[in-house]
Amino acid sequence: MGVFSAMNVAATGMTAQQIRMDVIAENIANASTTRTEDGTAYRRKTVVFEEKGTTSFDNILNGYMNQYKPNGVKMTRIVEDPSELRLVYEPDNPDANEDGYVEYPNVDTVTEMTNLIDSSRSYEAAVTSFDAAKAIAMKGLELFKG
Repeated sequence: MGVFSAMNVAATGMTAQQIRMDVIAENIANASTTRTEDGTAYRRKTVVFEEKGTTSFDNILNGYMNQYKPNGVKMTRIVEDPSELRLVYEPDNPDANEDGYVEYPNVDTVTEMTNLIDSSRSYEAAVTSFDAAKAIAMKGLELFKG
């Protein structure tokens, strides 16, 4: 893998983790949102990543690993978490159903903060990788200079 390929992979990783952090921030911001535009409670969202320009597993399995070139990562979609919403008994709440229960989002702040730390560390790792590739390129230029 060349230096510029390494920089590209690191840059796509940084972009992907930035999107993930934005989605996590949205989840935390809406942890108490009982009514969205469609009238239902907010549902937690997650990001689905995929390798850019994926090579089929069959090709890798059949010995083409030497020709494999990593292309980085891309965000393919943002999906809603299908888990159950929390029901809280609040009969005075305007969003309460006929039994007095309010549907609250399926957002767990502790889980979101853990995911945020994970995403932040992944972003930092990509920055470190990018900086290392940049340092290698700079050293190469110095060798040609004299």
